[in-house]
Amino acid sequence: MRRVCLTLPTHRACTATIAAVAGEAAYGAREFGVEVHLLILDSSAPADLAAHRAAVAALPPAPGVVVHHLDEDRQRAFLREVLASARPDDADRLLDLMLPAGVSYGACTNRAFLLAEALGCASVHRRDSDSRYQLLDGEPVFPIHHELTALGRPAADVAAEVTRGRLDPGCADRTVVLAGASFIGALSVDVAELRALDPEAYHEVVGLSVPAGHPEIWRRNLIDEAFRGAGTTPFTTDTTTLTLVSPTRVDMCNVALCREVYGRVPLPPATDTIGTDYFLLHLVRNARLPGVLHNRHIVNYHTEERRSDAGFLAYQLRFAKYLLATAHLDTVYAGLAATGDGLLDAAGRVRPDAVAALVRESTLIDPAGNEARLDVLGRRYRSLGGRYATAAALFADRRDRLLAEAASGMTDFARLVDAWGSLTAHAKGTAVNHPPRPRTAHAPAVTP
Repeated sequence: MRRVCLTLPTHRACTATIAAVAGEAAYGAREFGVEVHLLILDSSAPADLAAHRAAVAALPPAPGVVVHHLDEDRQRAFLREVLASARPDDADRLLDLMLPAGVSYGACTNRAFLLAEALGCASVHRRDSDSRYQLLDGEPVFPIHHELTALGRPAADVAAEVTRGRLDPGCADRTVVLAGASFIGALSVDVAELRALDPEAYHEVVGLSVPAGHPEIWRRNLIDEAFRGAGTTPFTTDTTTLTLVSPTRVDMCNVALCREVYGRVPLPPATDTIGTDYFLLHLVRNARLPGVLHNRHIVNYHTEERRSDAGFLAYQLRFAKYLLATAHLDTVYAGLAATGDGLLDAAGRVRPDAVAALVRESTLIDPAGNEARLDVLGRRYRSLGGRYATAAALFADRRDRLLAEAASGMTDFARLVDAWGSLTAHAKGTAVNHPPRPRTAHAPAVTP
């Protein structure tokens, strides 16, 4: 039986989301006859972790669904077993990259990738704790429907079942490795207040994320569309497109990838940095690997914690680090685009060595560009006063560290790419705690 991994990484209270994602897992198993491994990777504080354990224990039984709820201790134990088996030279550093002390959107997803390998899954389907499903006639609209329909199949076969086909015929014999959609609701990056306070400041700050060289009219369009997802129009009927999926049309709370991609290249493990976990979407597009873009968008919302002063400051730091990482990542993305089909080997598989080489080259960019980015960010935030000025002071205090981390983060990423093939190979023989059993009609199968 085909196995897939539906993963929910979390570091915050999300009992309602756990129940909702479990419903999606049950739908996938019921409608597609697959075994769905619901993988909850929990980095929450003790009280929230306890509430999540209770929520998992209360899940109703669902045939074909296996639930794994792993706190950080169990995740670390799994990683140590993989590293002990792989025996890399820098095992301690790799462990830090896979399970860092800070928040890392890439690292938590990389852990899901390795665990999916251990569970024998063909694909990983990622959701987020601060999102929920749309409803149609009172029923949730599950993205896994399109993900399981398309993933792992030849593009030529999928072409007959989608609403639109926009794929180069030369890619028709390639496998569909990505399926995704976006979100509706609140902006994915918390800059709506900035836009309301000072539209010119918003334009200049968000413009720092746009690669240099675009004509001004394109820049304005990219800035206007940034972080808005699919807008606010609710779902009414399915629309699917077979294409080379643009990363700007997909959100990481609503995406699925085949192991042919994540089994060969990981995500950047940058800490406290938004946006870097979109790397594989760029790789898939530039390697001309087919995907399906659908419109079962998830509803995005902002938690109350992000509205607090401490939450605001933490998020603005992640945003600043994203703007600095962009300078390096844009260099890699340009290299990926220029390499094109050369990113694949003779068997049509992604070449990790080609990716690692481009990542290493990106560490050599002139740091003056990022120094200028921090100058703009500090100037604009100071002009707004209040907690924006507090953020600007934080950026100034950490200036040298922020600049250094932007470059060292890419060095760490290249190191992880080099080791990734060995890690995924040895993950296959590693138990995920006690091997879980499929859920029956009497009790849920849970790895607590």
